[in-house]
Amino acid sequence: MALSQSGQLDAPTIMRIGAARLTAGLDRMPRLDLDSHRDVFGPLPRLSGADLIALAEQVDLRGQGGAAFPFARKVKAVLDSAEAMDCPTIVVVNGTEGEPGSVKDKMLMIRSPYLVLSGAALAAEAIGAEEIIVGVAGNELANRSVEAAIAAEPGLRKLARVVQVPERFISGESGALVRGINGKRPVPPGRKVLASDSGVDDLPTLLSNASTFAQLAVLALLGPERFAAVGTVEEPGTVLLSVGGSAGQPAVVEVPTGTPLAAVLDICLAPAGDGVLVGGYHGMWLPAETAYAVPVSRAGLEAVGGTLGSGIVLPLGDGTCPLGEVSRIASYLAGESAGQCGPCKLGLPAIARALAALVDGSGGIDALDVARRSAAAVTGRGACAHPDGVTRFVLSALDVFTEDLAAHVFHSSCGRPVRGVLPLPDGPEVQAQKRLVVDWTRCRGHGLCAHLVPEVIHLDAQGYPVMLNIPVPEWLEKDAQQAVEMCPALALRLADAKPTRERRAPVPIPAPTLRTGLVGGASGARGQLTAG
Repeated sequence: MALSQSGQLDAPTIMRIGAARLTAGLDRMPRLDLDSHRDVFGPLPRLSGADLIALAEQVDLRGQGGAAFPFARKVKAVLDSAEAMDCPTIVVVNGTEGEPGSVKDKMLMIRSPYLVLSGAALAAEAIGAEEIIVGVAGNELANRSVEAAIAAEPGLRKLARVVQVPERFISGESGALVRGINGKRPVPPGRKVLASDSGVDDLPTLLSNASTFAQLAVLALLGPERFAAVGTVEEPGTVLLSVGGSAGQPAVVEVPTGTPLAAVLDICLAPAGDGVLVGGYHGMWLPAETAYAVPVSRAGLEAVGGTLGSGIVLPLGDGTCPLGEVSRIASYLAGESAGQCGPCKLGLPAIARALAALVDGSGGIDALDVARRSAAAVTGRGACAHPDGVTRFVLSALDVFTEDLAAHVFHSSCGRPVRGVLPLPDGPEVQAQKRLVVDWTRCRGHGLCAHLVPEVIHLDAQGYPVMLNIPVPEWLEKDAQQAVEMCPALALRLADAKPTRERRAPVPIPAPTLRTGLVGGASGARGQLTAG
């Protein structure tokens, strides 16, 4: 998702098993402009709110962002709130996709933006929304592609706009995105507020991620019966999987639900090795033998202790230390919290420190006990879902990687390097962050820094600081600066997290030919959208 040396659009590779639906037309064209979108998909039907609810209920359409909430219930909740408040509604497309490893929404926004926008326009007309807002973060190509698509269609120009929020793991949480659109700090609100009750500008808001609106467009085009011609009876249709990790050919793969995960791993040349992470960094680890046997579906993965989540599949392979990889991600997740509650501010760093001690051999069985106890103390107590997601990720790893864990506990090491198989962000916002660094020629072990910023510094047995390997979170910047200024030995400083890299100038996306009317024609595609 960068620019290739030739200056061409370098979007994620696309693969398919079976029907081409969400990826229709992308085998022949790098990006569907308005003309090519209409040639492949045709115009969508016009639906009332009741029609939209009935359509989604017939196939049990679920959100594709991780929680798998029934789409029909969201629509009904928004309509009920709007009726009770006698007010207009808003549609929000969540295109932030802040989780490392997930690229399916970015792929759609880069290569098939009108599929996402037409689904949003269909929903907006059905519920009487006065505005469509596309929330984005980070990826310039995806953002510019959506902006160009909106600018090229007169109806969308009047109705839709793009809002950018910081590229953070938590920015895509629904409450955080709504806060960001409303001009507030884009973090989870700390208490459960349904967007359907009070979202953008305190209006009832229909909020789903980009691939959910793309699925809605495909459903409206095909109709329930043709849509259900592939997949399982309980979960019809296709899903998009972001496959990375040890994959020799990382890709966004479109598959009918029920497809064996082994088939997906095979076409991506992705050895499972020690295990496969499904559902992303709030997801679960599966042993290799389980991963090769499980079908791709919510029910199939839940039956073996996994989760489909947002469709992230990260096989680990054989050449890296599993516990080291988990420790890297746990540290990253500890730094990505909103810092609003104790479980995030202190609990997640405690888990990350314990895992780091296990990896470097300094912790032993005591560190394992701390990791498990800290995870148990955090679970169910956070102001948002982030702590629960992190503990789910960590505890499933401790259950799956038992041999590697035993090697670290009893022999201090498994003998394998940490190769960084699991992805972490490396964008400009990450490069701009600071880290706390100790000048060991000056440090005298006064311990004041650990008192001021216990979230990232604790003291070893000799009273010297041990730093958690994360950039200083935004919410901790003032405390970190105070620790630097108050260090009696002047041994602490803030340094760049990573060296700044040269960034290429963006290549403009050609504007599509002006045409109107994504919604309002007869249903059905022009023969290029495959039903089965």
